[in-house]
Amino acid sequence: MAGQIDVVQLLKDLIQIGIALTGERDLSLLLERILREARQFTLAEAGTLFLREGDQLRFAVVQNDALAQRLGEREMRRLFEVEPLTMSETSLAGYVALTGEILNLPDVYAISPDVPYTFNKDFDTKTGYRARSMLVVPLKDPAGNVLGILEFINAVDETNTPVPFDPEYEDLVRALASQAAVAIRNAQLEDLSFKDGLTGVYNRRHFMLRMEEEVKRHGRFRQPVSLVLIDLDHFKEINDQFGHGAGDEALKGVSQILLRNSRSFTVITRYGGDEFAVLLVETSKAGARLYADRMRQIVSAHVFPHAKPITASFGIASLPDDEATTSEELIRLADEALYVAKRAGKNQVATMPTSARIS
Repeated sequence: MAGQIDVVQLLKDLIQIGIALTGERDLSLLLERILREARQFTLAEAGTLFLREGDQLRFAVVQNDALAQRLGEREMRRLFEVEPLTMSETSLAGYVALTGEILNLPDVYAISPDVPYTFNKDFDTKTGYRARSMLVVPLKDPAGNVLGILEFINAVDETNTPVPFDPEYEDLVRALASQAAVAIRNAQLEDLSFKDGLTGVYNRRHFMLRMEEEVKRHGRFRQPVSLVLIDLDHFKEINDQFGHGAGDEALKGVSQILLRNSRSFTVITRYGGDEFAVLLVETSKAGARLYADRMRQIVSAHVFPHAKPITASFGIASLPDDEATTSEELIRLADEALYVAKRAGKNQVATMPTSARIS
């Protein structure tokens, strides 16, 4: 009877999760939330979420508390920055994406050689992590399209010991994945209206909405928030020397650098022309400076198709460090700092101390 009571409670939880997912419109936040809620639902120690792009699966979200604690969140995410999986490969995720079936594996190291899928042990070897049980679920919409894959790793019992995933979870998790797929599709459609057509990062319209939200959030909860404005140095020379096609490739390349090296909930925007804006939530000015310095070094070291090095200048403003009460004031301060970086010789990171602000 206890099992029946648990199922009833799980169904209630499932309904509440579905309602919550439906209300989330920011795609990156939605993906993080889907995996977090599903992990709690299945008692999984870790998990990954893949999104389907054509015949490939791309790592979109990684959550592994044990690895994050041992390696740090940034290093853990870096280790997962691998080439997308091709669905025709014999991986667990590829098999589930092609068949739409659920895989519930008590021990991935004991998979029979006779089945049409394999477990890749390379990540365990590289990190020292040990995957045991895995539950792999398709994110399938009502039309039967597989939008992505959820992988749950190591169910744990009340003593935090890895155990197999309970088969009773399978139908419930499939229902949760269906709700998540609908929410993802809706968020993707909405996301398109907020994306820059060339670079795929957010456009200025979305950026201004998020800026307003984060400044108001800071006013209520006093959590830090930072803005980094980025301007590509000598960008006109690239267009003049190599043509506008090379300029477009440079903009797309810088966008990808920012996306690959930022947290999933960082708001990266093409602010206009060759200028980008990065909104760093829950990040102090010191943290924003570290981020900007890292991005500056990565951009300057990157080899672009036209073979001409690109550098960028960075201006930072933060709350509560800077005396801004509106999003417009915070943008102005970051813009003033960017001007300081450009005037100092470009390829610089600058902030605006209160006593040195430009009127």
